Amino acid sequence: MDLESRGIPSGFIASCEFQQAADAQQKSLGINAARVFVPHPIQDRTDEEMAELARQSIDRVAALVTENQS
Repeated sequence: MDLESRGIPSGFIASCEFQQAADAQQKSLGINAARVFVPHPIQDRTDEEMAELARQSIDRVAALVTENQS
């Protein structure tokens, strides 16, 4: 929220387990943050699994900071 208020495109990445909490936080703060949710869980994934998850998500992640640039 701070970065966006200064004109710096931003967003966050979280596992889908936290989507409901993110929705509630956005509502309480009155913001609409750019976000990408990835499959849960994260902590027990191998390096190879994390690399594949990153490959699957890279376009959505890049869009967090490029979609609304002037």
